[in-house]
Amino acid sequence: MYAHINGTRIFFDVEGAGFVPDGPRMKEKPVCFVLHGGPGGDHTGFKPALSPLAEDMQLVYIDNRGSGRSAKGPQSTYSLDNNVEDIEALRQHLGLEKIVLLGQSYGGMVAMEYARRYQQNLRGLILVVTSPSYAYIEKAKEIVKQKGTKEQQEMAQILWDGAFVSDEQQLQYYDVMESLYSYTYKDTPESREAREHAKQRANRCHEALNEGFAGFMRQFDVTSALSSFTIPTLIIGGRHDWITPIEASIYMHEQIPNSTLVIFENSSHKVLKDEYEKFLTTVQDFVSQQLSVRTGQQ
Repeated sequence: MYAHINGTRIFFDVEGAGFVPDGPRMKEKPVCFVLHGGPGGDHTGFKPALSPLAEDMQLVYIDNRGSGRSAKGPQSTYSLDNNVEDIEALRQHLGLEKIVLLGQSYGGMVAMEYARRYQQNLRGLILVVTSPSYAYIEKAKEIVKQKGTKEQQEMAQILWDGAFVSDEQQLQYYDVMESLYSYTYKDTPESREAREHAKQRANRCHEALNEGFAGFMRQFDVTSALSSFTIPTLIIGGRHDWITPIEASIYMHEQIPNSTLVIFENSSHKVLKDEYEKFLTTVQDFVSQQLSVRTGQQ
């Protein structure tokens, strides 16, 4: 589905019913906008992994402008500001009141900036392997120097410089860096086939990635706003995460008053791959305990 909003065309896809029978009434489930990473990723990496969560929330997958199936535009428009305002415009377009944001990696940064501007429109936050400021980049540079191969260090430098020349080179980056992104990485025929299928399903945007790392992400900082977040917040961090190191998750938990921190001890950045069952139960428990649903007549 598409929404013509905020001067562009945004792709979104909905999974799960919004209202379900509950005895004599219809129970309304929370609506959760799912925000992908990158910048320049798309929503396909969440499918079908998040499908079980559609029992607890109505999921709205979103492709950022320029990425996935959303409309292209000038690289300068692939900004954090536009990503945030596109979410707010889509919320209004769909006639929704309070929503939940599940943001992974860069998606978590978008979610936190949205909360800084529009907390009154949120029911809760689910922040997955993310960081509240540009400071994570310097820590990640240290980690890749310590743990990365020469090829990985060279690829990481292209990322830091925002210097990808094509979508194909961007895909090559993820191939080379896979063993850092996933703590359970294994190079088998089956895993290679799965990664190849995922690459073919996705539609990444290297211009958006460049715009982020060469531009606005170097100034990104919501640390001063964290203490003002009063909504229920779940923070998921990977103990071995190289690019949004665990220190960022711990700091967010210390600063956000009503937050829950769960550290995935056997995960790097790809927590959905490394500890999938734990991810599902962690989010499901948070939704059932912290994000109360409403009941009403259909």
